Amino acid sequence: MIDPMYLLAILLMASVTYLTRIGGYVFLRNRTVGARTRMVMESAPGCVLITVIAPDFVTGHPADIIALGVTMVAATRMSILPTVIIAILSAGSLRSFLG
Repeated sequence: MIDPMYLLAILLMASVTYLTRIGGYVFLRNRTVGARTRMVMESAPGCVLITVIAPDFVTGHPADIIALGVTMVAATRMSILPTVIIAILSAGSLRSFLG
């Protein structure tokens, strides 16, 4: 059974990510935006995700730091879904092998 506080945290983070995704489009729906503005609007959810997971990597655990490196390489070469899958698999595998 999942702890209600964890469920609440997950739901709130998902809501914030979603709102950052649509917020710019809602506020700018009647305006013409350039390519640069569109690029910034599309990267906002990634920024929110990074602020949520980044503190975990300053713990100094070798498995987490290596998984972060693997994920960064995957992110430069693949779209978001394969990158997330690789991140989860690499973090889980490295944590079970390295502790």
